[in-house]
Amino acid sequence: MQSRTFVGRSHAALARLGAVACLSAALAACGGDQLAQPMQYSGADAETWLKGTEEYRLASGDRLRITVFGQPEMSREYQIDGAGRLAFPLVGTFNTRGMTPAALEASLKDKLDPDYVRDAAVSVELLTFRPFYIVGEVKVPGSYSYVPGMTVLNAVAIGGGYTYRARETNFIVRRPSGDGRVTQLAATADTPLLPGDIVTVRERYF
Repeated sequence: MQSRTFVGRSHAALARLGAVACLSAALAACGGDQLAQPMQYSGADAETWLKGTEEYRLASGDRLRITVFGQPEMSREYQIDGAGRLAFPLVGTFNTRGMTPAALEASLKDKLDPDYVRDAAVSVELLTFRPFYIVGEVKVPGSYSYVPGMTVLNAVAIGGGYTYRARETNFIVRRPSGDGRVTQLAATADTPLLPGDIVTVRERYF
């Protein structure tokens, strides 16, 4: 695929939305509007959660149900905060970003057993995925609840539809990873999305 340079139009939309203002700093850290050559996206990454969440990587905004068997005061819903940290009774606050649910189970078990709960049995269930973002040439850019199985076109519809300036044939998807890196993907309207994805609808040049 021939290398191209894309000029995003997300800054104007971000300026109108205080709730998404922090996104501009994250994009600037990835190279601002000057994007590296994107990778063609086949949708294979979406198979991770389509087949189950065993390899799903936790990040800020994910909501979990954590059960410590025999310990009802600890067994409830939790949300990973904006720094990727989880506050849990007795063991305190610790970083969970990049962990799988299974890894979090093992970590909590190690932290609880034997000092707090002997032979602790822990279950972690993913309740709600972190939101996705859509910016650029849509009528209502911002962050929205992620729905499993959604595509770029679904994201556009949730964002109020295209503006009259929108390019409707190709898009940029920025995908944060658990280790802080961001992958840039060339996408179409049918591209499956993952939680935390940042979809940019680019301007059509007349």
